[in-house]
Amino acid sequence: MTLEEKAGQLVQPFGWQTYEHINGEIRLTEAFKKQIEQAGVGSLYGVLRADPWTGVTLESGLSPREGAEAVNTIQRYAIENSRLGIPILIGEECSHGHMAIGATVFPVPLSLGSTWNVDLYREMCRAVGRETRSQGGAVTYSPVLDVVRDPRWGRTEECFGEDAHLISEMAVASVEGLQGEKLDGEDSVAATLKHFVGYGSSEGGRNAGPVHMGRRELLEVDLLPFRKAVEAGAASIMPAYNEIDGVPCTTNQELLEDVLRNDWGFDGMVITDCGAIDMLASGHDVAADGRDAAVQAIRAGIDMEMSGEMFGKHLVKAVHAGQLEEEVLDRAVRRVLTLKFRLGLFESPYADPDRAEQVIGSAEHVELARKLAGEGIVLLKNEGVLPLAPGAGKIAVIGPNADVGYNQLGDYTSPQPRDKVTTVLGGIRTKLADTPEQVLYAPGCRIKGDSREGFEFALSTAEQADTVVMVVGGSSARDFGEGSIDLKTGASKVTGNSESDMDCGEGIDRLSLSLSGVQLELIQEIHKLGKPLVVVYINGRPIAEPWIDEHADAILEAWYPGQEGGHAVADILFGDVNPSGRLTVSIPKHVGQLPVYYNGKRSRGKRYLEADSQPRYPFGFGLSYTEFTYDKLSVSSDSIHKNEEVQVRVEVKNTGQRAGAEVVQLYVTDVASTVTRPGKELKGFRKVFLQPGETQTVEFTVGPEQLQYIGANYEPVVEPGEFQVHVGKHVNELLSANFIVRED
Repeated sequence: MTLEEKAGQLVQPFGWQTYEHINGEIRLTEAFKKQIEQAGVGSLYGVLRADPWTGVTLESGLSPREGAEAVNTIQRYAIENSRLGIPILIGEECSHGHMAIGATVFPVPLSLGSTWNVDLYREMCRAVGRETRSQGGAVTYSPVLDVVRDPRWGRTEECFGEDAHLISEMAVASVEGLQGEKLDGEDSVAATLKHFVGYGSSEGGRNAGPVHMGRRELLEVDLLPFRKAVEAGAASIMPAYNEIDGVPCTTNQELLEDVLRNDWGFDGMVITDCGAIDMLASGHDVAADGRDAAVQAIRAGIDMEMSGEMFGKHLVKAVHAGQLEEEVLDRAVRRVLTLKFRLGLFESPYADPDRAEQVIGSAEHVELARKLAGEGIVLLKNEGVLPLAPGAGKIAVIGPNADVGYNQLGDYTSPQPRDKVTTVLGGIRTKLADTPEQVLYAPGCRIKGDSREGFEFALSTAEQADTVVMVVGGSSARDFGEGSIDLKTGASKVTGNSESDMDCGEGIDRLSLSLSGVQLELIQEIHKLGKPLVVVYINGRPIAEPWIDEHADAILEAWYPGQEGGHAVADILFGDVNPSGRLTVSIPKHVGQLPVYYNGKRSRGKRYLEADSQPRYPFGFGLSYTEFTYDKLSVSSDSIHKNEEVQVRVEVKNTGQRAGAEVVQLYVTDVASTVTRPGKELKGFRKVFLQPGETQTVEFTVGPEQLQYIGANYEPVVEPGEFQVHVGKHVNELLSANFIVRED
């Protein structure tokens, strides 16, 4: 390979810019053809991606069949018109579904984490891999394995939660689901773990801000999910934008080489986030210019640059100028080509348009999306008003998230036809299709802004109802050109200057966790009517609203539940599904309590002047329409050697009148340790389904993996002494037992 051909394999231009879609025909651009003929292109980002950033719309975008045909056109030209005929690695976004037109939109990861259902999530990842690979996508930029420390961060929705063990379980399931039994399978795509590492712990919850974290916490908490996913066989990793202790992750050789490759044995590809190399020279300011930044990055262990701007401009020139050894270039090229061979691209570079048309957005995947959304919804409060009885009178569905489909999908979502997304209003209307006069609707207000012009209509609507369901929260919807809503009538209207309600998503960090705009005021005004009040949150980060916690009769936290979210919410409102979601992030009483994650150190203090430091809703919390009791917690031995295991057993009984699922949670406490430890740490969980009156014995194994921590010498250690195991409903409602770990 020539130097130019080698460098070409390390760049990843934007895929949607390589073609034009005119009257159903795919035409490659002259610029792309020239790039192929001169040196080739290693990868393309987002050939199939559609959203406001790419400018690809429902009208201009590609159907499932057309997407596969477009990828084939691109691959064919690359193979037939480059000297070496190397196929292109097609990379796509798949955080909660293949981000292409027609693909299934699943709930966001914060909702997926709240299911505590690892097997179901693995099944979803198989579906996502199937849809993506059917169109020729071979690598995805998921899962997101960041540990959330400050939920003001706009990308909280993309994460599973605040606990490294739970994230690790989901990480392994993601790799197993996306990559399948073999990478060259027809349903398999390479998983890219991101953002490596510490991205969820940025200063002030600001995206890509500096991270202040000691080495021990980094090894013990934030690196754990990545290590587990690497052990599961993850094929690719993406470094984070942020710096840790002054060193940007993009050039952190200790992380990218010493930890990732030498300690963990990772043998896959490392790709930057978009614009990360440019940020070294213009943001972090650790590089004099673009060439310096590119050289630093590839030397540190970067193999491919998303966007390809800096590598494309500077690598060849750097080698010619003696600033970069060709051996370093060769190392990166070898890793890229190895991944292509593992994916089977040299043998099977083309997609099957018939299969794409068959599997993308299939009925099976849609049903899976509904099930996941239902299991991810958390019942936070219920004063006996739920479930609703179908014949219990009129229901007023009110709020800015009641009937706006995009507001329940989350960031990284493709354009959707209106009839594909079922809103909460749509779900309730479907439930009561035989008596449509039972359902009333008013938007009331927008997510943001101070307009109260819809209050009067909302109040008059609520007055006619027997129960009010308020659907409020946030939005990560970018401008899909959907126009606006008439607040006085609830009708859609198209305007030339549609307002944005986006208050969450990438780059949208907040000072507060309260509801935006006048949503709280609207709820308070409707509450004055004295009607039973059910609040449904649709949002991408926790909401701290003490007034609602106190005054609402019931509260559902639905997160962004995806395209089937309206059906899932209605299923729970009417009792067709018993809520089983549990929180994976602690919800504070007030933003001033942050950080409020459950597993802080025991020395963090117990209160402020105004209030205690406990969250409003603790980690692992969630109610059900039935009751579960815990009894007979036992440990198989009261004393073990540090290399041995104990069996922890507990009896869980459904004492209520409905069948339901309970998430049985295991926590461990190291009573006294050389290095300070959290009070409790999640070390296991089981989701069990019980019929009324049924009892099940749930068993956990506790051994070195659950008892160790990063010791004084920064190596894993199990110290002798007393340990406690805790099993129960959530972190603050547990049964406890003790045992001793011996040195010999």
